[in-house]
Amino acid sequence: MKKFLVGILVLTLMFSVVGCGQKANDTSKEDDNSKDGGTKQIKIGLSMNTLNNPFFVDVSNGAKKGAKDNDVELFVTDAQNQPSKQQTDVENLLQKDLDLLIIDPCDSDAIVAAIETANEKKVPVITIDRDAKGGEVVAHMGFNAIHSGNIAGEYLVDVLKGKGKIVEIMGIMGTNVAQDRSKGFNEIVDKTEGFEVVATQSANFDRAEAMKVMENILQANAEIDGVYAANDEMALGALEAIEAAGRLDEIVLIGCDAIDPSLEAIRGDKLEATIAEPPFFLGKNAVLMGLDHINGKEIEKNIILDSTLVTKDNVDDIVTKEE
Repeated sequence: MKKFLVGILVLTLMFSVVGCGQKANDTSKEDDNSKDGGTKQIKIGLSMNTLNNPFFVDVSNGAKKGAKDNDVELFVTDAQNQPSKQQTDVENLLQKDLDLLIIDPCDSDAIVAAIETANEKKVPVITIDRDAKGGEVVAHMGFNAIHSGNIAGEYLVDVLKGKGKIVEIMGIMGTNVAQDRSKGFNEIVDKTEGFEVVATQSANFDRAEAMKVMENILQANAEIDGVYAANDEMALGALEAIEAAGRLDEIVLIGCDAIDPSLEAIRGDKLEATIAEPPFFLGKNAVLMGLDHINGKEIEKNIILDSTLVTKDNVDDIVTKEE
C-alpha cells in the first residue's frame, strides 16, 4: 500500500510556486543579504503562538521547508502562548519589510490588534490553525475542528458500542479550535443515550496540565470507559496518569494531531487513536499559499485540510512530514 499524506499533499501540488531570493533563515538573521542589483528577496514572517509543543514545532519546520525550497527568507517568532508577546512579536516582524505575515494566534480575540497593525502597514496576513475574530486576512488555512470533534465522538461510540462513562479534556477555550473540537465532540455525545459525561475540564493543550487534570478525574471516578483529549499533548499527559493508576486496559483514549509520540503510543498499544492533522504540511502549505498571493495568483479565502482517524490498523500508512 502506498503511504499517503492524509489528503494534504494534493494541496502542495495546488500551491506549486517558485519564489526568488536567498536561503531561508530564522528570526536570528537580522540583515538583508540580497545581492546588490539582484532580484528583491521575498521575506515572510511567521508569528507562532508557541514552540513549546511538538505540534507547533512541526508547523514551524514545515514552513521552514517551504521557505527553503523556494529561496524565501523566513523570520520565525515564538509568543510562548502569551497574547501580549505575540503583539510585540508582530510589531517587530513588521519592521523587517515583510512581503507577507503568517500568524498562528495564541488567542482568536487578542490577535485582532496585531492583525490590524499589519493591515495599517499594508502587509498581507494569513492565519493558520486558529482563526482571528477580526482584522483583515487574505486567507485562513486550517482544519475543520468541528469535524475533528465529530470523528473523536464517533470513534468512542463505535468502540464502546454507544455505552459508557466519558471524559472530555478540552484545549485553550479562548481559541476557535478548542471551542469547535469540543462542539463537534459533544454533538455526537449528546445524541448517544448510552453515554454519561462524568468530567469535562480544560488542560489548555498542555501535557503536564492534562496529566494533573486526569489524575484528579481518575481519583474522583472509579469507572471511566472513554477519554477524548482535544490534542495529542493532552492525550499523552492523560495517558501518563492513566498508566500510573494501572487503568490502561479499562479506558479507551483518543487524541488529535498525530504527532510522532502519539503515533508511537498507538504502535505500542497504549493510545487507541488520534486524528491526523499533520502540522508540518500546514506550515509548508501556508508558505506556498503565501507565495501564490505575493506572486499575484488568486488564492482561496478559506482552505480546510483533511482530518483522518488514525488507529493501529493504519498508523504505519500515515506520513506526517518530509525530510
